[in-house]
Amino acid sequence: MLVIFCLAVLSSPLNTLAYPLDGYEHTNIPRLEGYRLAQEGKTRGRKLHPGALKTNDTIQLRLHHLPEMSIPPVDAKFQQQINDILWRKKSRYSISIIDLTNPDQPFYAEHRANKDFNPGSLGKLIVALALFNELAKAFPDTQVRESILRDTFVSADELIIKPSHVIPFWDENKNRLKHRKPRIGDKASLWTWLDWMLSASSNSAASMVMKQVILLHHFGSEYPSSTTETQQWFQQLKPMQRVEILREALDSAVTENGFDNTILRQGGLFTRMGKRRVPTGGSRATSRELIKFLLHLEQGTVVDYFSSLEIKRLLYMTQKRIRYASSPALRDSAIYFKSGSLYSCKPEPEFVCQKYKGNKRNLLNSVAIVESPEGLHYIVVVSSNILRKNSAVEHQSIATFIHRLMKKRHPDLFE
Repeated sequence: MLVIFCLAVLSSPLNTLAYPLDGYEHTNIPRLEGYRLAQEGKTRGRKLHPGALKTNDTIQLRLHHLPEMSIPPVDAKFQQQINDILWRKKSRYSISIIDLTNPDQPFYAEHRANKDFNPGSLGKLIVALALFNELAKAFPDTQVRESILRDTFVSADELIIKPSHVIPFWDENKNRLKHRKPRIGDKASLWTWLDWMLSASSNSAASMVMKQVILLHHFGSEYPSSTTETQQWFQQLKPMQRVEILREALDSAVTENGFDNTILRQGGLFTRMGKRRVPTGGSRATSRELIKFLLHLEQGTVVDYFSSLEIKRLLYMTQKRIRYASSPALRDSAIYFKSGSLYSCKPEPEFVCQKYKGNKRNLLNSVAIVESPEGLHYIVVVSSNILRKNSAVEHQSIATFIHRLMKKRHPDLFE
């Protein structure tokens, strides 16, 4: 009898925490204080690379003055340089890359950019888009939105089941951070749930945020309603009614912001119980549509300036870097990053199934905005399906080659 082992592995929460560390007063995300104090030697914690130490006010939308910029035509020379990097593995990669170092003269290259794939954890970008889109509709005043994000507290319910990742909790009384899986009853601000979803890539947090998208879509400016009222309303809905509301919120967020919901789509919730309570599916993306999303983010047109800036801050890496972002070549650069993997294995003589090393499917997707201290600025989206190879190492290597290429393209910055 054929036995198939299927695994889905997303970003490790201990390794991809984001948001600038001085953002605690702005957001009241508790773990930011713990990581900031660790840099000062006042509590235990990892010392960060220079590229991870930007402050809240230095994170900018670098193309805000160019709102009309679109993806430029493929540049032949740049395209050949990217082809040379991919070489024999071209059939296993999809890639889109924009060199924005000189924003008045951007360069673009791509390979299999319209090949669709399951985005895995990258679908959480669409969830963030939907949440900020619903907030903007309900609350045009950005100060009100800040207050909603900071002061609305959400308690974990059954939708978090089954938790797959640990998330950070800051214990102010004991002056230490602890990491554990979320539990039913855990209470945190909406901003913190967003942080856990994007930086720790928690599936449980993503499902809780998606529930808030449903509630916002229904209650609008009356959000947040009382816990009792929202729970009663949510529970009385039939599963397919929840699906209809969520689908409408996700798809409208994508299309209203200029993206194609047939090729940029998050199917449903990320947890086992979430899929039961809101039974939808069918996620997909392409590298070209994802780089379009990141380009619009830099332009401040993902919903609006406020939303774009907050999503970029939520993607800013402030912990040990993994996968594409772990390249030593990127040590001093600021990285705004998200990744997701999906791998599966089948029986094969002398083959041992390992993380990021599937022999049936071995998807790894990475998106990154890179800002080097010398002035390099580029956006890259990479999707790969290289069987039996450690895809995390493959992405780390391609990140190194791409960064070296970018330095060669701008030698004046490194004289």
